[in-house]
Amino acid sequence: MSSSFKSPVDTAKAISATAGAKNSANIVNVILLSFLAGAYIAFGGLLAVITSAGMLKAGAPVGLEKFVFGAVFPVGLIIVVLAGSELFTGNVMFMTLGVLDGSASVGGLAKNWVLSWLFNFVGALFVAYVLAYMGGLFPADSAFTAKATAVAAAKVKMPFAQAFIKAIGCNWLVCLAVWLANASDDIIGKIFGIWFPIMAFVTIGFEHSVANMFFIPLGMFLGAEGVTWSTIIVNNLIPVTLGNIVGGAVFVACIYWYTYLKD
Repeated sequence: MSSSFKSPVDTAKAISATAGAKNSANIVNVILLSFLAGAYIAFGGLLAVITSAGMLKAGAPVGLEKFVFGAVFPVGLIIVVLAGSELFTGNVMFMTLGVLDGSASVGGLAKNWVLSWLFNFVGALFVAYVLAYMGGLFPADSAFTAKATAVAAAKVKMPFAQAFIKAIGCNWLVCLAVWLANASDDIIGKIFGIWFPIMAFVTIGFEHSVANMFFIPLGMFLGAEGVTWSTIIVNNLIPVTLGNIVGGAVFVACIYWYTYLKD
């Protein structure tokens, strides 16, 4: 009887093959798919804000509020993986392993990372401004607005080192979610493989650069204190992006390449 999932070695080979395809992908396609990935992650973030808003004020335990926030957020990565798109954080793992295995080039890695990061940002901003803010989902006196502004303000006040370390933990789990999805050969297995690690990183409170491209601008649009384009980029996105690179490249791609694919 055939198995419905790949072995770790076969999963590593599949990741490397995908990296090769990403390496030679058409630039216009990468831009469009990166826009979609940013929007999909933003959908998960928007759902998380809406479902958890007001829980603490209503007396819910803080752990339950964090779990609800984390339990619905994975819808974004589920769509990213199953519908197909270019997510920077996942691409950190794909392209690093591909370069190490010889299926991708350093130039291809740079092109993929830069384009996916930039256009993930565009997609996330589109959802934050056009769909959420202009769409009127956040009236000024609502619990939704209070939740969105609190999340944004907390993220830009975080010390650089703390944001960097939290980002390592985040993309370690995100890339494991993508790894498990690639290991599964059926759609239900892929969904479960994605849901648990993503729920875990969000509930724990780790930092995801693409999610923050949605959360923090949304808070800024709604008037969050201390949130400006400068604090978004300098205080959060720079340390979080660097930490995400370490988490995905070192703790997933490098270690699994060394153990499963290195001669």
